[in-house]
Amino acid sequence: MKPSRRRFVHLAAGATALPAVSRFACAQTYPTRPVRIIVPYPPGGAPDIVARLMGQWISDRLGQRFIIENRPGAGGKIGTEAAVRAPSDGYTLLYVVTANAISPALFDKLNFNFIRDIAPVAGIIRVPNLVSVTPSLPVETIPQLIAYAKANPGKLNFGAPTAGTLLLAGELFKMMTSVNIVHVPYGGGGGQAITDLLTGRMQVSFDIMPATLEYVRAGKLRALAVTTATRSPVLPDIPTVGDFVPGYEASSWHGIGVPKNTSADIVEKLNEEMNAVLADPKVIARLAEFGGAPMPMTPVQFGQFVANETDKWAKVVTFAGIKPE
Repeated sequence: MKPSRRRFVHLAAGATALPAVSRFACAQTYPTRPVRIIVPYPPGGAPDIVARLMGQWISDRLGQRFIIENRPGAGGKIGTEAAVRAPSDGYTLLYVVTANAISPALFDKLNFNFIRDIAPVAGIIRVPNLVSVTPSLPVETIPQLIAYAKANPGKLNFGAPTAGTLLLAGELFKMMTSVNIVHVPYGGGGGQAITDLLTGRMQVSFDIMPATLEYVRAGKLRALAVTTATRSPVLPDIPTVGDFVPGYEASSWHGIGVPKNTSADIVEKLNEEMNAVLADPKVIARLAEFGGAPMPMTPVQFGQFVANETDKWAKVVTFAGIKPE
């Protein structure tokens, strides 16, 4: 295990420098004032929406306001750095997403080291990507897609922005199956990519489930598999990519982190409360509306998860030859 990964996991295990009595007292009274959750993305996107829901749910449990503070810009770097520089008192949380595990491989110069500077608290939601194809493509399963791509190298394409999980999910598939599917870069919110997929100008998609689900249900796209390790309750009859490509997993996920050196008891209290929220059937149903499922973890488990994701996506970035920005 690399030192940075080891540190991230150990940050979750808890600081022991404070006397046990004062730590316990701190956790018992926390929070005594509003808590801010920095979301490094603009209002209206999935991270913002789910963060606001989580903030409301946790506010109801702890009796203090958890206020969303949007700090967008630079692919999430501005908001993340703001959290890194905040006091380690439990009153600033960072809304963590998949991009935090991808950024170290994409950016040469960061003013922080995410694994070193942010301590893991809890996972929140995991949303699968959906491998779907235009109906005119004569494939109905992942093995058929692989066979078709190998028989027609360079003839299929998939669309995605130039960075992020949509691109890397496709590149991971290419890396693990040795197929030649061409990436077509799209900007903006991905609307043009969906249009091209519906019209057959693009043949394959690794988009997040909410983006393509309605078209699959309407029969305008054909779903082949979900990219998570287990099937999605939203599409229980659709297999996983991993059923045919052992070890394949790609998803969008959200969680919570705090500045390093935040009291271990505060971290543990936040973790327990968030996991309790995620066990509520109403919350589970609400998250399902986003195509996702709760991702409850202990701080140690979430730390290990993020460290593993960071390693995995770094390998894919290298394979795909994506240049650091």
